Amino acid sequence: MPPSASASLLRHPVFPSFWCARIASSFGYQMLSVAVGWQIYEMTGRAFDLGLIGLVQFIPSVVLALPAGHLADQFERRRIVLYGQIVEWCAIVALTVLTFTGRVHEAGILALVFVVSVAKAFEFPALQSMLPSLVPAEILPRAMAASASAFQTAMIVGPALGGLLYTFGPGVVYAAAALLYLVAATLMARLKYVQVARPREPVTLATLFAGVHYIRARRDILGVISLDLFAVLLGGATALLPIFARDILHTGPWGLGLLRAAPAVGALLMSLGLARHALQRRVGMTMFVAVAGFGVATLVFAVSTSLALSLAALFALGAFDMVSVVIRSALVQLDTPDVMRGRVSAVNAIFINTSNQLGEFESGMVAAWIGAVPATVVGGIGTLAVVALWMWWFPGLRRRERLQGESAERTS
Repeated sequence: MPPSASASLLRHPVFPSFWCARIASSFGYQMLSVAVGWQIYEMTGRAFDLGLIGLVQFIPSVVLALPAGHLADQFERRRIVLYGQIVEWCAIVALTVLTFTGRVHEAGILALVFVVSVAKAFEFPALQSMLPSLVPAEILPRAMAASASAFQTAMIVGPALGGLLYTFGPGVVYAAAALLYLVAATLMARLKYVQVARPREPVTLATLFAGVHYIRARRDILGVISLDLFAVLLGGATALLPIFARDILHTGPWGLGLLRAAPAVGALLMSLGLARHALQRRVGMTMFVAVAGFGVATLVFAVSTSLALSLAALFALGAFDMVSVVIRSALVQLDTPDVMRGRVSAVNAIFINTSNQLGEFESGMVAAWIGAVPATVVGGIGTLAVVALWMWWFPGLRRRERLQGESAERTS
């Protein structure tokens, strides 16, 4: 198909259905997260229990990632996503019923959140691997940017909507989330998705770790995935936002809310721009510049004592991060054959989840040791150092011109 015939995502009707399903499930999940946190804290009053919510979400995402990737490469991905969303919907319906009937308790909430997290662990690599089959390769980066815009919109509006509905009770939030998941599952069930049939492989250590071996053998893929791991690990300034809001910027909860929203707003606007204007050339250097911009924005935020400047720095941080996310995601998908996309996406998910969780832990530990501002400065400088090292260690990635059309066998 010539580029002129495929320039618009709307000319591929399967993509709008996929996009609507993505935004419905993302909104539902964000609303669910807000309600669960508030409800458990209201019941127990212990911050430790909020940590347990993160734990029951994190463990399945890492432990089940490789088996989930194997399944995504062996079975129809649309069905895996659909079954995952149905399981999540059932768990949310159970939360709704238990809450409205007054039989809900902390252990039950955590158990159902764990069920949702298990389902999402299997859903994620299948969902990520579907997108390259829905649109031509030349507009895949725009499709990924549009998909990212759905997630960022949910990140911004979902918690606010969930908090508003929570004034009528947690059961109302759960009911709304269940309705959104039902919409997502219905759209996914009706989605016309064609996946090439292939022979089934037995579950062995070799097939489970095939994604790891594939990434190690492809320098470009290894470079982008490891760059994300170390850049996010070092540059996790957002974990320290409550300290900056209260002790440095001298603002209240409203200011903290603005600080938390600023990166997501920057990412959303950038994703909308990238969805309209595809990245055409020098994508390797563009990605490195974007990650370096992320580090510079982190440094500006670290030294700022003005709320306006801090918001601008966080806005830029989110925008730069979105550029690198779209390039990294598209490059990984386009350099990976369809038969391996599920397993490679699963390994990528492990890196993403690990970097996010450990990044927050690293920021908190360093801040406790040397203070929030020095810790954030160290993170920004560390991100810039990682960019410099990766440009040296992965020269092929630095010289990469296009996202598609280059050999996945690059070794230098």
